[in-house]
Amino acid sequence: MGVPTGAGRNYRHGISSFIGASYTDCNIMRDLAFKYRLISLLLGVACLIILLLPFHALMTVWAASVLGHYTLLRLWKEYLVLALGLAVIWLLISDSRLRSRIFKTKLVWVIIAYALVDFIIAGVAYSQHKVSTKAMAYGLLDDLRFLIFFVICWAIAIKTDRFAKRWQKLIIWPAVIVVGFGLLQMSVLPADFLSHFGYGATTIPPYQTINNNIRYIRILSTLRGADPLGAYLILPISALIVLLVRYPKSRTWAKILLLIGSLAVLFGSYSRSAWIGAFLGCVFIGLSLFKRDFVRRYKLHLSVAAMAAVVLIGVSAYAFGASSRFQNIIFHYQSHSSSPISSDQAHLKALAGGVKTVVDQPFGNGPGTSGPASLYNHYGSANIPENYFLEVGEESGILGMLLFVAINVIVGYELWRRRDSAFAMTMLAALIGITFVNLLLLAWTDDTLSYIWWGLAGAAMTLPTNNQPAKANNKDRRNYGKTKS
Repeated sequence: MGVPTGAGRNYRHGISSFIGASYTDCNIMRDLAFKYRLISLLLGVACLIILLLPFHALMTVWAASVLGHYTLLRLWKEYLVLALGLAVIWLLISDSRLRSRIFKTKLVWVIIAYALVDFIIAGVAYSQHKVSTKAMAYGLLDDLRFLIFFVICWAIAIKTDRFAKRWQKLIIWPAVIVVGFGLLQMSVLPADFLSHFGYGATTIPPYQTINNNIRYIRILSTLRGADPLGAYLILPISALIVLLVRYPKSRTWAKILLLIGSLAVLFGSYSRSAWIGAFLGCVFIGLSLFKRDFVRRYKLHLSVAAMAAVVLIGVSAYAFGASSRFQNIIFHYQSHSSSPISSDQAHLKALAGGVKTVVDQPFGNGPGTSGPASLYNHYGSANIPENYFLEVGEESGILGMLLFVAINVIVGYELWRRRDSAFAMTMLAALIGITFVNLLLLAWTDDTLSYIWWGLAGAAMTLPTNNQPAKANNKDRRNYGKTKS
């Protein structure tokens, strides 16, 4: 007895629906599995970049001494960032939740606006023959690469909490090597030791001095200079202090030893801006731990301590001011110096010139006309304003400078909202210290520091705010597998 025609049609339709649903489920599972593997790969590459960057200068100079092509080797991280960027663009296109999470924030739109201003002014300057091709390309890269990496790491961290959970390893492990090598440079290694690895006049000087005095050697460790070394150390010093305060029973002696070593190497860099920047970061960490009632209760004691510190500094300056060692270390100048002007005079002259340029050219001269990129500008002379914000103003005008300041303020505010996290507190303290360095030097032009800080800051953006439960951020990660805490 056969199956009625209508029943057979319904039976076949049910089988087809079941098979179609199975195929659909399999496709969904395959898509989720692919995205999970892709995100794991992107996380691994981003972490690799952050881990290797403290040794970037040493690796590239050494490799170039054997293989040549120094400029191409220096761009290894940009090649990886380009690959990461293309993958993240694909994720943004295919993942509506990630796209919504990124583009609903004001911060990303301010970054996009800053990038557009940079490109528009670059095009105008290039058309008016104010900047050469190589200088313009270098200037755009210098201005935007760390912000691109920031957004990339932010997007990756939205999809996996493993990024934020690795922050201690990403900061502390490389710092152990940097500090260890720096201590060796201060104690047993000859000043020109790095010349065996290709350091020299055409790449990076193997050492620096204060006031052209060989008696005062400024160490580089594995960074590209003494000032970049000092600025970099602000980050691990901030991390160690936060960890010691937040988790006093977790490997305390190891952290204390690394902190002492970091402070010693920071001193050996003779980077005064980094000294003050690290101090400001530490003060911020201390003040953030004090309750209002504590400050109110001990305000007299704190006032006396502050006054005593000021008096001690004043007495010390008066007592040792005539000492050539004091003059070299503190002022980078001495009475019978071979240099025509002091370091402080050079800084003030560069700052004054930067302010004048921004006022005279409020729309900017284009990326590549200021900072390290200006060394490649055939249409003008090298221009180093000794202030990163003024460099942005000289290149992108007052509007570009205001947009960049807004980016820093918004990121700082978002980190402040997450200050209950040791990670966010570390990044915020380091930002305060590095911002001070940027007022006297071009700290963000150092690719090592800018990539590391902004990449980790991108990961910290996914932490829950102080009034937000941690599980609120997990809905974007749910489809890509669970990770261990």
